[in-house]
Amino acid sequence: MDARGWDQCDFVYICGDAYVDHPSFGMAIVSRVLDAHGYKVGIICQPDWTDPASITVLGEPRLGFLVSAGNMDSMINHYSVTKHRRHTDAYTPGGEEGHRPNRAVTVYGNLIRQTFKDAPIIIGGIEASLRRLAHYDYWQDKLKRSVLLDSGADILIYGMGEHAIVEIADALDAGLPVDQITYINGTVYRTGSLDEVYDYDLLPSWDDLTADKLNYARSFNVQQQNMDPITGHRLVEPYPNSVYVVQNPPSATLTTDEMDEVAELPYARDWHPDYDAAGGVPAFAEIKFSISSNRGCFGECSFCALTFHQGRVLQMRSHDSIMREAELLTRDPEFKGYINDVGGPTANFSRPACDKQLKHGVCKNKRCLWPSVCKNMVVDETGYTQLLRDLRQLPGVKKVFVRSGIRFDYTMADASDEFLRELLEHHVSGQLRVAPEHVSDAVLSVMGKPSRAVYDAFCRKFERLNREYGLKQYVVPYLISSHPGSTMKEAVDLAEAVRDMGYMPEQVQDFYPTPSTMSTCMYYTGVDPRTMKPIYVARDPHEKAMQRALIQYRKPENYKLVREALEKAGRRDLIGYTKHCLIRPVPPRPGETSAGGGHGAAKKGGKAHGGAAGKGPKGSKGHSGMSRAQNTAGRNRAAQGRQGANGGGRRN
Repeated sequence: MDARGWDQCDFVYICGDAYVDHPSFGMAIVSRVLDAHGYKVGIICQPDWTDPASITVLGEPRLGFLVSAGNMDSMINHYSVTKHRRHTDAYTPGGEEGHRPNRAVTVYGNLIRQTFKDAPIIIGGIEASLRRLAHYDYWQDKLKRSVLLDSGADILIYGMGEHAIVEIADALDAGLPVDQITYINGTVYRTGSLDEVYDYDLLPSWDDLTADKLNYARSFNVQQQNMDPITGHRLVEPYPNSVYVVQNPPSATLTTDEMDEVAELPYARDWHPDYDAAGGVPAFAEIKFSISSNRGCFGECSFCALTFHQGRVLQMRSHDSIMREAELLTRDPEFKGYINDVGGPTANFSRPACDKQLKHGVCKNKRCLWPSVCKNMVVDETGYTQLLRDLRQLPGVKKVFVRSGIRFDYTMADASDEFLRELLEHHVSGQLRVAPEHVSDAVLSVMGKPSRAVYDAFCRKFERLNREYGLKQYVVPYLISSHPGSTMKEAVDLAEAVRDMGYMPEQVQDFYPTPSTMSTCMYYTGVDPRTMKPIYVARDPHEKAMQRALIQYRKPENYKLVREALEKAGRRDLIGYTKHCLIRPVPPRPGETSAGGGHGAAKKGGKAHGGAAGKGPKGSKGHSGMSRAQNTAGRNRAAQGRQGANGGGRRN
């Protein structure tokens, strides 16, 4: 501040992540966008939440405080699906855990409110975005109020937030009191009266929600149907004592020019030098040489928070902008010739699902890819294919990887094999990770994923093209266990599919009920909110452990769980010495696999046998006002999946 001649910041941004100035991190995007509009932003990263003085080091801001938990929901950042504390934090210098509080948005908000009584507080990021209305909290196993109320904030920004944050800044700068900033799309505010709230849909009240879980399912379905900027309505959630939480319609999607502008702001593209001694910020190493090309996703998987956070309309950067970023990477002294990823929530989406969406918004009661590809879908992978070709022609580029995941059903709907040929010939390194998620059509239907037949056909085509090119490359599926709809029978079906593929998955995601996904609503309520029909849910931790163990039945440590699961499912025929058996009748001796006869040692890696599925729950990418999301660090390590930076992410 002294070096810049600032007496006071316009905004002070308090964040649960370490400071990385890169377009994959929402904190960087929001602060750079504000800077580009002439506002002075100071940043306090990972303050000591037990010490009020930690948030006073930059003084009181002229316009207000911005608050974000960081690129991940703080509870997902801290706890595994089994609710055990994680030992590392990829968004902290040196990967050291313990530098942010649980429910960081709430804790930071209250700390500010206690210290600066009247300062405007604007919250955003993935944690705020996905908790903007009443929501199920897995860690406390109960419904919680809107985080806007619990944090003491004045305004909540949901979604990506570039438009909303500038509009709020301009309103505050013009002298408008924060309690009168109620008109901005992409925001949530509280009010004591609905006299001046127009054109809204009334959601079930807090009392109704807590009285009957089915009311929450009905409410969530309405929320899910109003996530489009064109068709979305204003929603009102009543609370006791004449308190109303009002969600304005979503912000308009960014145009291609706006996407380019945001991506090409003057980021330092590095962590803060204060972190050098600790070895830097681990999450940045995953995305330093990756490029985010799009946001939004019309795949709409039930377990993914992207729809609730970024929306279904795809937003794409221009070809030229992406090429400029790639050239910038090649000039980095540490660049070794490898671009680690070019993509977004789904790499091979490079245009909106159909032209109708741009004029009339997305369909409220139909999905683009499920149960089959919509007849209005424009399947076009040529733009992304050409982008990959041009990137690998850049001087200094040796290889361009595609690691953010592709939708194989979209590729199968493409009349041309051009993209798939390009992918396997130039952009796969031995293994292509895809996400069928499961093999049971009953479970896949609940997930909003294509049938197993589509995955099998993709694998056969992948194998055929590899043979044509003389390559030995394999499809490796992501798998989810204990997703709503999966009984022990479906879990055994999945284990048998793994057996038939001939390898043991090293990564399995046990379903993680993260805030504001369709699947989480199913987990809490026991019904599909779209139909209100009952659905089976594995809620008992022991049953969830059995379902997960079945997928990795070869592991000796899983023997007892697998045997119990098979007996419970009435599948003792899979216990024995014949080659179709999963396990032997006796526990394995030290050094042995627990697999049944004919399996031998478990192979790692996988062949494209066309029969498995899945990743873990996807979360949300995007920055919800304070956090965007890159998509490279591994699809939502905790259940929101790649929350990258703007507070969103895909899998957890």
